Amino acid sequence: MNWWTIEVAPAGADPAEVAALLVRLTGQTVEERSDAVVGFAGSEDAAIRAADGLRRHFAGGVSAEVRPIADLDWTVRWQEGLEVRQVGRLRLGPSWLLEPGPTDLVVDPEMAFGSGEHGSTRGALTLLDRHLKPGGTVLDLGSGSGILAIAAVKLGAERALGIEIDDEAIPVAEGNARRNQVAERTHFVVGDAAILAPLAGPAALVVSNILRTVNETLLEPIARSLAPGGVAIYAGMEESEAAMFRPLLSAAGWRPFDEIVDAGWWAVAARRDGADR
Repeated sequence: MNWWTIEVAPAGADPAEVAALLVRLTGQTVEERSDAVVGFAGSEDAAIRAADGLRRHFAGGVSAEVRPIADLDWTVRWQEGLEVRQVGRLRLGPSWLLEPGPTDLVVDPEMAFGSGEHGSTRGALTLLDRHLKPGGTVLDLGSGSGILAIAAVKLGAERALGIEIDDEAIPVAEGNARRNQVAERTHFVVGDAAILAPLAGPAALVVSNILRTVNETLLEPIARSLAPGGVAIYAGMEESEAAMFRPLLSAAGWRPFDEIVDAGWWAVAARRDGADR
């Protein structure tokens, strides 16, 4: 595999939002420099798609250049930076460091977001571990690699459904579910979470690890997706965005009751006002 970089000059865009979107588009970590955000992709086509996606999202507010890098050097670099992590009751790690087990979740960095190396994923996992009750259905919105849906089943959910707008992420998520021996209880579909989530409910828990602007549009659809007393976890937002999201959460009838910050990424758990515990 020949790796490529996507070097993005934010210009008028928020560098943090650029970095978050680049992570979602590539499924890889990013390097934030003083003058640019640099992402990585496993092929020229994937790098070009990510660059085009950034330009479309920011309507010309960024410039993005795509360049090849040495395959061997990059392979060594990112493998050396990975490790087995403990998040609540789960251990997370890549396949060359960990074997799948009842509480061991194996996900390799691929072209879908979510390997446990990013603070937003770990924040969502931590709240999932704290507040998921055995049984019931979990909906994972913006499921990417499937890590949160897989974790939900390992933590006791009866089944989990991942909804993802990127069709290229679905085979990755399905492969991860098979590897982690939960394929019979996890399913992944392509589509708009705002439309599909209410149809898939009622769920005991919904987790949405997406950009803040997308989470804002999902406040009402997630409310219609939950069973009475259900829990929603909103993640994928930087700590600085909490002040913007909290008022909208309360105005939409949600009551936050737990939150976490991991490596600058904020996640919050909430119930509807008046919902039973």
